[in-house]
Amino acid sequence: MKEMKIESYGKINLGLDVLYKREDNYHEINTIMQEIDLSDILTIKDMKKGIKLESNYKNLPLDSTNIVYKSWEILKKKTGIDRGIHININKRIPVAAGLAGGSTNAAAALKALNDLWELNLNEEELRKIGVEIGADVPFCIMGGTALAKGIGEKLTKLKSFKDHQLLLINPGLEVSTVEVYKSLRLKGKKTLDTDRIISSIENNDIKNLSDNMINIMEEVVIEKNPIIGEIKDDLVRFGSLTPLMSGSGPTVFGFFEHKDRLDYCKKKMEEKYTNAIVIATKTI
Repeated sequence: MKEMKIESYGKINLGLDVLYKREDNYHEINTIMQEIDLSDILTIKDMKKGIKLESNYKNLPLDSTNIVYKSWEILKKKTGIDRGIHININKRIPVAAGLAGGSTNAAAALKALNDLWELNLNEEELRKIGVEIGADVPFCIMGGTALAKGIGEKLTKLKSFKDHQLLLINPGLEVSTVEVYKSLRLKGKKTLDTDRIISSIENNDIKNLSDNMINIMEEVVIEKNPIIGEIKDDLVRFGSLTPLMSGSGPTVFGFFEHKDRLDYCKKKMEEKYTNAIVIATKTI
């Protein structure tokens, strides 16, 4: 029986703009996505028939509503291969947190099945399949740093922005992405200057990047969840560069120019936000 382990890495948004609602009810977005060194681990084994999902996270659905299940299903349909799979998902990325925890599992499953089933699909082919599963899946297949347009599937690879230290703070709230999109006020909003962000990435200028990051979802999410605004203020107070909420939240991240500042801030945030998940990581 073939078995393989694969790490599936999370992402943050180094700025996120929503331009308009499309006729297909999706939203046209403009964002810079960045892979981070926080991962789940998928252990994948061949089975003759069917699919069996397991996880250390008790609230993760293990039926056909799971995004990994959908990956297996759609790949079978596309290739005509009817083989079973047993997947154990060791969750370390907070769930429903704006960090693409589900999408990255789907991407990892597609890549693993591509190898196990010897499909020889290239990255572009995998990304085309991925977008049918979820908008963030194509980026999670690509990884690194990228400009994403459309619903997130139109990707332009950018210069690597790896090894920048950051702190993730997840207050443990549930934020509905659907509700966030419904609440957005697109008229008169600020717009994300992607050229300035890309220039900061190319110059490896973490401070300028932090100063110019905008997430237009932040305002409506903070209105309903003021603690996110408090977390942003405290991150700055304890030494972070200008922080940002990732995706539709509720996770907030802040970059640090010095490791000792990150360590101090992590300690202070853990002391104040005892129910929050506080994780030190880096870009990759």
